[in-house]
Amino acid sequence: MYTPSAFALEDLPELQQLILHTRLAQLVTVGERGLLASHLPLLLNPTEGAYGTLYGHLAKANPQWKDLQSGGEALVIFAGAEAYVSPAFYPSKAEHGKVVPTWNYIAVHAYGKAEVFTDAQRLLSVVKALTDRHEGSRDQPWKVSDAPADYIDGMLKAIVGFALPIERLIGKRKLSQNRSPADIAGVREGLGASQDIRDQTLARFIPQGVPE
Repeated sequence: MYTPSAFALEDLPELQQLILHTRLAQLVTVGERGLLASHLPLLLNPTEGAYGTLYGHLAKANPQWKDLQSGGEALVIFAGAEAYVSPAFYPSKAEHGKVVPTWNYIAVHAYGKAEVFTDAQRLLSVVKALTDRHEGSRDQPWKVSDAPADYIDGMLKAIVGFALPIERLIGKRKLSQNRSPADIAGVREGLGASQDIRDQTLARFIPQGVPE
């Protein structure tokens, strides 16, 4: 990921928080079938390894797990808040007109080589942890144990689990840091006033009180 120094995000706890707050990641691999990508919910153990370890599973019918098994490097993309930035947000537009549209966004790329596993108990622990994470906020959360045991056993045979120790982490926070303080404030105000919740979300990440 191209990351100019003004946009680089290098604080490990912050990178891990962004990973934890991303509900659906993109797993990208390359192998005999060329480039493959899957959209997956993942778990992060932040204390396992230098940068943390990701856990997830793929359908056994999905050939991408074979790319992981082959030992090649995988890329996992965690896409955070994003928003289109109109030149109209910049006060400098009225001054000289030398402005163009851009896009602000937050993203983390994690790289590593995965271990693939099919052990039923290990798979079950991953499935339970994923379920608990995403059901936890519900008034009556569903649990894996709510389903018949023989049904779950059959479902576990249809998936392949993986553990991916993160070897490299690249983070990017493109929040108009390369603009003047007035333009940054204009972007924050413009996105904050939008009726699109995605714009409003991105606006909250743009700091106030940028020094002159």
